[in-house]
Amino acid sequence: MTLRLLPPTLVNRIAAGEVVERPASAVKELVENALDAKATRIEITIAEGGRTLIAVQDDGFGMTPQELALAVERHATSKLPGDDLSNIATLGFRGEALPSIGSVARLSIQSRRQGSGEAWKITVEGGSKGQVEPSALAKGTRVEVRDLFYATPARLKFLKSSNTETDHIVDVIERLALAHPKVGFKLVVEGGRKGFDLPPFPGDETEARRLRLGAILGRDAIENVLALQAERDGWRITGLAGLPSFGRATSQGQYLFVNGRPVRDRLLLGALKGAYQDLMAHDRHPIAALFLEMPSPEVDVNVHPAKAEVRFRDPAFARGLIVSSVRAALSASGHRTTTTASQQAFGAFRPQGQLHGGPSLLREGMAAQAPLGLGLPMTAATASPSLQDDSLTAATGEIPPLGFARAQIFETYIVAQSEDGLVLVDQHAAHERLVFERLKTQLAEGGVKRQILLVPEVIEMDASSRQRLLDAAGQLAKLGLTLEAFGNGAVLVRETPAFLGQTDIRQLVRDLAEGMAEWGDLRSFETALGDIAARMACHGSVRAGRKLSTGEMDALLRAMEATPHSGQCGHGRPTWVELKRADIERLFGRRG
Repeated sequence: MTLRLLPPTLVNRIAAGEVVERPASAVKELVENALDAKATRIEITIAEGGRTLIAVQDDGFGMTPQELALAVERHATSKLPGDDLSNIATLGFRGEALPSIGSVARLSIQSRRQGSGEAWKITVEGGSKGQVEPSALAKGTRVEVRDLFYATPARLKFLKSSNTETDHIVDVIERLALAHPKVGFKLVVEGGRKGFDLPPFPGDETEARRLRLGAILGRDAIENVLALQAERDGWRITGLAGLPSFGRATSQGQYLFVNGRPVRDRLLLGALKGAYQDLMAHDRHPIAALFLEMPSPEVDVNVHPAKAEVRFRDPAFARGLIVSSVRAALSASGHRTTTTASQQAFGAFRPQGQLHGGPSLLREGMAAQAPLGLGLPMTAATASPSLQDDSLTAATGEIPPLGFARAQIFETYIVAQSEDGLVLVDQHAAHERLVFERLKTQLAEGGVKRQILLVPEVIEMDASSRQRLLDAAGQLAKLGLTLEAFGNGAVLVRETPAFLGQTDIRQLVRDLAEGMAEWGDLRSFETALGDIAARMACHGSVRAGRKLSTGEMDALLRAMEATPHSGQCGHGRPTWVELKRADIERLFGRRG
């Protein structure tokens, strides 16, 4: 076969296969063009998931007739000031979007240059370019894409249902909207499905992003994210990171941006996951909106046809900046936990006209108070008032954030009175987090303190479990657990972590062996370290079902207030919830 050059129309269709993967890809390119044109309001209209219609209208600075003719030529661009590919400061660049779309669809562009008295129009159908003609448009630019992939019908077979394609378009718009909270975005979906209208949020950038995130993910997100900001060696990271106890079942609530571009980069997603290690269960995902900014030469934003992935000159630096910044924000949040847990707790309360059979929260609460002549018992362990609250309040002039213990119910939950509400604490989950954080601190300082057993513990087990423990003996010693082989079917434990105190050593070791079977052969012990430490912390914590004195309960509350991450257990569940006084008053009709 003779070597030949492909015709321009076919070249554009090949390029379209790289740039325009699906309708959402076309929407992304067109909206990015509008943002680069300094639009303050962008309206997107779609039909049948973008198959039959995609229209993007903006109020940006528009184009002249000459620019309009060039815009549909391959590799024409206004977004590269010189010929340096490392100096790309706009969202678009590849220069293939409009001609590629025009090669596989019916493309129409109307535009009016800012300050001009005339608007102009050009059409491209299946790669055939029309003439620039006068048109009617008040301002900005309007791009219409009809019958996407009509010129390449084979591509249509790879599209999903209209609802699925619409979902992809919504995701693209929401990511761009989050990166530009001061720009208004409106989506109109023809055919009945409801779109959305995101108003611009002026003012402080962080607060604008917080409000835009709430508009996208729901108002709960506004109160359950932490602002973060850090700078290092010319790099800057800003954004919002969700509380671990506000995790989700999927990673859909994670938005990552590099120099203003939304990306789905594996390195960055992995760094975000690493930042929440040992703060959330493996099947839960944090919400986050992180914005990385760095000098253009430090990142290649053009390695992916859809610009969804990037390549960093120093990947380890990028990962470290994310992990350290998110961790710092989470640590600074102290004992804070999600507000949704309190809302759910409030929703679980229902005013009752009379007591029904069986134990109830109300009955347990009354059992912890002085007798009111109702014939309900009172336990000595829970009835005594705190001996610390009066003196502490007098000394500081303030009631601590988690208040003072007033009762213990079900021998599992602490009831405390805060300055403006009622606090419920899961004593085991809270103490487990405290022990775990203490364990991490000791590890960072060189090793966990050990206690020598007067009589070494011999623990029999199956061969595979025994071997897993022996293979990890060196690493387990760092955690304060010293063991060795004993005969053919047992291990001998000589030392245990001091923080465990008097604990069931046999159960602890068997629990660790079972966990190691789940985590694999410990090729990366550091990866499993958090899981192992969490299991040890569980064994060293106050158990549910243990009666606590008021002094012990107050000591636990004060320790929670002073310990980072104490607002959630290792699985990301809240360790405490609060019912505000106003909520309690609503329950009893004292407040509207």
